[in-house]
Amino acid sequence: MISTTQQTSIRDRFQPIVTLVEMAQRLVRAFAQPSIVQAVVRLALAVPFWKSGILKWDGFLQLNDTAITLFTDEFMLHLPGGPYAYPAPVTMAFLSGAAEITFPVLLVLGFATRFAATGLLFMTLIVELTVPDGWPIHITWAAMALSLMAWGPGKLSIDHWLARWFGRRAA
Repeated sequence: MISTTQQTSIRDRFQPIVTLVEMAQRLVRAFAQPSIVQAVVRLALAVPFWKSGILKWDGFLQLNDTAITLFTDEFMLHLPGGPYAYPAPVTMAFLSGAAEITFPVLLVLGFATRFAATGLLFMTLIVELTVPDGWPIHITWAAMALSLMAWGPGKLSIDHWLARWFGRRAA
């Protein structure tokens, strides 16, 4: 059995470590504010889609040949009529390219965030169907999109400012 003085002595020896751990926790909480985390998640989800989208265009509303070839020969997930029905690959390439530019911009701004995250989640599911070996990355995209859909964009967003302006509960 340990005496009271021995317990106090043990507690005193570990007190500097306990104090250090508590200080570290306060520091982490100070930097990992939910609004900052949500802004970082928005940016992290936007980047890969933006990079992919920017590669599909040669100019304003001008798809490049590579984008059309990808949707004609590789992705093979098209509208009814089969993968080679003329407008399907071009239409899908255009819609994908437009979404990969629009949704990331909305996310970075924090404007229509839940809508943009839902769109990117849907695109992630389509990408997973066409490139199943990429699941380790796709699941992280899905997790980020789902977190934004569930908890919103945070205080560092246009959505939050608009909610406050119109007197609604901020997302």
